[in-house]
Amino acid sequence: MALTGIFDSHSHYNDEDFDADLPQVVEMLRQNGVCGAVNVGYNAAASQKARQLCEQYPGFFWYSAGIHPYDAGEAANGDLDVIRELANDPRCVAVGEIGLDYFRDLCPKDRQKAYFEAQLSLAEKLCKPVIIHTRDATKDTLDILSRHTARGVVHCFSGSAETAKELVRQGWHIGFTGVVTFKNARKILEAAKVVPMERLLLETDCPYMAPVPHRGKRCTSDMIAWTAQAIAGLKGVSAQELVDAARANTLRLFGIESNV
Repeated sequence: MALTGIFDSHSHYNDEDFDADLPQVVEMLRQNGVCGAVNVGYNAAASQKARQLCEQYPGFFWYSAGIHPYDAGEAANGDLDVIRELANDPRCVAVGEIGLDYFRDLCPKDRQKAYFEAQLSLAEKLCKPVIIHTRDATKDTLDILSRHTARGVVHCFSGSAETAKELVRQGWHIGFTGVVTFKNARKILEAAKVVPMERLLLETDCPYMAPVPHRGKRCTSDMIAWTAQAIAGLKGVSAQELVDAARANTLRLFGIESNV
């Protein structure tokens, strides 16, 4: 599947899984049709590393800064100040990933909510989009979002088609990963079908969630080709058309200037 202009709206090349061979990975991505990616922060240290990669690979990596709901449990008193400083950087395209995750009991719900609200308020102050992580917490997530004006993308969407429709109505973009290729992906595919092309983003969440036929391997941004193929059929377009639309949506949402 030779696609071009792939832009990964949510990646983690700031993860230690890429420490040993990132230069080779970036070269491979360029050769396989990937033109850029957003490195997403999930705590203070990972957000700082994402900025470093942005500096190391200008024009290929952009970044976001945020504290993931799981990481809120171990966040130090000054970590929000770090996120605030990074978010003021023009190269930082979003605040995130932030949100709520009740799948595992790794952080008290009240603490997750407090960090979520604080970072939503920061994004609003800076007029930057947000990258939302939500798992097994749809009601509380929507309740909190209803009290804020910040908008952006709900990444790695795993909710229902009805929830996707409501989020789109409220002005949100929806991000889809390689999970759409899994055998149990029927609900997510139904959601992807109802999300308008102009609100759909493609992502990997790499190094996690590699799509079939690469499931179980380290995920990289070129594997978006399989995600695009799975969704394109639902939309009645080619995988390349979907990649092009998703790239345009990503660049517009995050205010990224690209030569592609």
